[in-house]
Amino acid sequence: MENVTKDTVIKGTAVVPGVRYAKAVWISPRPELPQAGEVVDEAQREAELERFITAADAVAARLLDRSSKAQGAAAEVLKATAGMVSDRGWRKAVRKGIQGGHPAEYAVVAATTKFVTMFEAAGGVMAERTTDLRDIRDRVIAELRGEPEPGLPDVEGPVVLFADDLSPADTAALNTDLFVGLVTELGGPTSHTAIIARQLNVPCIVAVGAKLKDIKAGEPVLVDGSLGTVTLGSDPEVAKLAEQESKMLAERIAQWRGPAQTKDGHRVQLLANVQDGKAARIAATESQAEGIGLFRTEMCFLTATEEPSVEEQAAVYKKVLEQFPHSKVVVRSLDAGSDKPVAFASMADEMNPALGVRGLRVARANEDLLTRQLDAIALAAKELGRDENSPTWVMAPMVATAREAKWFAGLCAERNLTAGAMIEVPAASLMADKLMPYLDFVSIGTNDLTQYTMAADRMSPQLAYLTDPWQPAVLRLISHTCKEGKRFNTAVGVCGEAAADPLLACVLTGLGVNSLSAASTAIAGVGAQLAAVDLETCQKAAEAALDAEGATEARAAVRAVIQPS
Repeated sequence: MENVTKDTVIKGTAVVPGVRYAKAVWISPRPELPQAGEVVDEAQREAELERFITAADAVAARLLDRSSKAQGAAAEVLKATAGMVSDRGWRKAVRKGIQGGHPAEYAVVAATTKFVTMFEAAGGVMAERTTDLRDIRDRVIAELRGEPEPGLPDVEGPVVLFADDLSPADTAALNTDLFVGLVTELGGPTSHTAIIARQLNVPCIVAVGAKLKDIKAGEPVLVDGSLGTVTLGSDPEVAKLAEQESKMLAERIAQWRGPAQTKDGHRVQLLANVQDGKAARIAATESQAEGIGLFRTEMCFLTATEEPSVEEQAAVYKKVLEQFPHSKVVVRSLDAGSDKPVAFASMADEMNPALGVRGLRVARANEDLLTRQLDAIALAAKELGRDENSPTWVMAPMVATAREAKWFAGLCAERNLTAGAMIEVPAASLMADKLMPYLDFVSIGTNDLTQYTMAADRMSPQLAYLTDPWQPAVLRLISHTCKEGKRFNTAVGVCGEAAADPLLACVLTGLGVNSLSAASTAIAGVGAQLAAVDLETCQKAAEAALDAEGATEARAAVRAVIQPS
């Protein structure tokens, strides 16, 4: 690397906190992609197709075998990746290429390129799945050539793993005793790498950019997953001390028990974000979550080709509700569209789906879709005996106007459901005084609120510096929402990724947020941090963040307030 000096720092997007000091190692290279090559003789094309099917089936079987040995999100991601290898659309595209005369290897490349282009055009979560697509492409090509599968290098450890991006199969297979940190050039905070890294609780930084390639294998690096920094040239003794302090903090977090409150007794409700009954069960049994602050219902139906009946939906919702029978559960109505295409609810192709018909807007053209879902939620609650002592809260995504809030609240009232709205469109925050009279609560989705406020695609690695919830512009919108919530006695929660950041949780508490909902694995870290400060400190931290010029400055200012040297 050019001009490497003492404490050269490279910045990325922080995903999983923790400090580790070890040598860098790069992931094993991917296979060289084939060119079109000679046309396969027509008489040989059927055999070429069989060769592809055999290779793809072998890759899918290995991924499924790994999923059976993994747990939690890792198992689900591996299963989903195996499903991509078996996807009929992808295989049909490969088959078409082979039948047109391409060798199997090139047909795999061409078909994958087609789907990568489609996914990138869709943006959001779909764009992040392109890493998975390229991974199955490379594994199938290696299988066709009789080469070893690409992926994790053999190491004696401990090492920090560097990669352009990590496949779900590689991330899920990590031995965290050997691979003590993850750093990627690409990716985002909601990529599969990030999801599995949180479950494994291994320090992780993504979206570092091309400068990461300047770091050579074998160089000692200090990785700080809280700050999102990779430091070269650190004094080994200082680096090891930082690592030791990080491990001591991790031990304190492991010992923390709820309910969450500041040092002077100010209560903050900590809830879990879930996508199905299994995640809800993990939150209930393996975390200190007091309930569920975000149940992403659309994630249950991404593979459904037809709308499930009211009864079928109710059966799915019951699996989540029953895990917290006497606690608060916030169900989000279908957030279809944009990066979450649901076959029975998606609209026609749009030029800019992130700004198009998504969330509650889908129901404008199909109100019955929404009312049937609300009927199903109400049915699930009734069958479980939930009443006014254990209310079922329902919130609508992408609410932008008071008229939308009033309409949704009316539909909820007809079914004895507690009505709320997500604050993720800046207009909803600015008009909070007009929305809140119709609502019982609001929940701030910081992921989308940040991307819309900063006019930056939250899945773009190049714009990660903008799509940071520490941006003061975003915090000022949250502050305004909290002030209106206090004026109207309307509960204000946060359910975006910001709620998982312990330092930012102190800021949000200081702004007046009542509840924080995050991945269940992040709850203890947030609770332990809140327990170490009083409310006045949180309020001073909030003031410092609001007054900062940018995200980096806001984070540094808050750290100076909460963790003074």
